[in-house]
Amino acid sequence: MKPLTGRVAVVAGATRGAGRGIARMLGEAGATVYCSGRGSRARPSSEGYFAGRPETVDETAELVEAAGGVGIPVRVDHRQPAEVAELFARVRGERGWLDLLVSVFWGGPSVEQWGSFWTHDLDRGRALSDAAWPHLITARSAAPLMIERGAGLIVQLTDGDGLFYRQNLFYDLGRLAEIRLAYALAEELAPRGITALALTPGYMRTEAILGGLGLTESNWREGIRHDPSFAASETPCFVGRAVVALATDPNVAGKAGGLYSSWGLAREYGFTDLDGSQPDLGEVPNGRPRTGVTWRTQRA
Repeated sequence: MKPLTGRVAVVAGATRGAGRGIARMLGEAGATVYCSGRGSRARPSSEGYFAGRPETVDETAELVEAAGGVGIPVRVDHRQPAEVAELFARVRGERGWLDLLVSVFWGGPSVEQWGSFWTHDLDRGRALSDAAWPHLITARSAAPLMIERGAGLIVQLTDGDGLFYRQNLFYDLGRLAEIRLAYALAEELAPRGITALALTPGYMRTEAILGGLGLTESNWREGIRHDPSFAASETPCFVGRAVVALATDPNVAGKAGGLYSSWGLAREYGFTDLDGSQPDLGEVPNGRPRTGVTWRTQRA
């Protein structure tokens, strides 16, 4: 019996990477998954870091189907309120409700300057710091479908499990805004029976990362020679299994407003990556910084 059979999910940003892995694992658990993003077979990705890459929401939906779920591809630019509203109107019309929203995409441009903020182009910097805005647009259209039933889960993906500095002031603001958005959504929606929280993957072996290193999933360990922390890398399906664990937890409301990691939830729930391992970025020497408090600590 698949635990999410009959559940309806939207994975916003399902074209590739974490979004694709999450959609696949939701499909494995039996969910109906609307796979949205800017890259489709009819209109491939044409801007930003992923311009020209071959992945599409259509392929992701097919992977959901192959895993055992129902995959529905929808080409959506989540920066455009009208397109987002149309997506959730379609969900309402075809399914009647929404159980889960996973907001995955990076809402800003690629980070091309890592130097001091006073040397950074202001227009590009503002676009980076405003990266949470498309996520808010998406949550605003999704929330009414959940409010009507008094139930639902919103998972906001971000980068990093704490308030440490993310090497670029504008990028740092954009990522922390995602975390704070999940916290604020929880404050507004918890009284209505809806749980919102933030989740970070670890060092993911995405299509772009593997391709950039000249590797495949079959020989990824060769990358450890160039970056020791790659030993703790994870497939995008690992954070997907974290989402499934959250979606099937009857006590998930107790996590409202928190910031969690794929590796931390793996320890808590006992799930593994596709190869049976439990990668833990937090245990890697010289890995991601572990300083600072989380929003969950503040909220408690």
